[in-house]
Amino acid sequence: MKRRDLIRYTGASVLATLGTMGTSTFRATLAQSANQSLSVQWLGHSAFLFSGSGMKILVNPFRTLGCTAGYRLPRVKADLVLISSQLWDEGAAEGLPGNPKVLFESGVYEINGLKIQGVPSPHDRVNGNRFGTNVAWRWTQGGIRVVHMGGAASPISDEAKILLGTPDLALIPVGGGPKTYTPEEAKQAMLTLNPRIMIPTQYQTVASDKKTCDLAPVKNFLDLVEGMNLSFIKGNEMVLSRNNLPKSGTLIRVFNERSVLKTAEIPSLPKA
Repeated sequence: MKRRDLIRYTGASVLATLGTMGTSTFRATLAQSANQSLSVQWLGHSAFLFSGSGMKILVNPFRTLGCTAGYRLPRVKADLVLISSQLWDEGAAEGLPGNPKVLFESGVYEINGLKIQGVPSPHDRVNGNRFGTNVAWRWTQGGIRVVHMGGAASPISDEAKILLGTPDLALIPVGGGPKTYTPEEAKQAMLTLNPRIMIPTQYQTVASDKKTCDLAPVKNFLDLVEGMNLSFIKGNEMVLSRNNLPKSGTLIRVFNERSVLKTAEIPSLPKA
């Protein structure tokens, strides 16, 4: 990855300022954003493009191999790229169009007036000794509070819970393997964050090379949360606003795997 336009602000004073935002300020911010919206486009695996508030944010672009072998490369234009780790399936920012800023380390940042926080955690179940550190990203865009958990594999600590807050939208890995949550761990993370909407990420799909992909299909997670509020999206994009968020509980939304394949030769999914 080219280390171009990398920005890092780790001063404690900046973190303290963000963490102590007053209730009145927070409510005013929500009021101002009532008519805004956020487009969420799934690009495969844990790669998403978020468009809103005059910015495009790309999270976790990948190379096509293993679990991502059959996806189209997420080579989309963005103003900012967020990287959860520098593993190939969630940290391949080379070759992107334009010259986006790239953030890959935990800390507190402000880009064009948008406040972004990266919260570190081990990327495995052995304190990061195998796969290093994962960065979960938190920001508000288009009036929607977003938490992207990246490739988290360790439980959400009390400190991390405070930093991540209660999001409107949480993207949580569910496929298991050595470096992401198992379905049971993902469900616990979802219950801890208590988001309005949860999107499962990082699971085996028809785009995966079954010989090298060590993830389980999303069905394993969906079986575990059977009976909860669940809906399937026909394509790979949805638009959120504060007016169309669930009033209570968590809505689990699953994108169509076929919508991000790079070739029609890969067998299509059976109809749900």
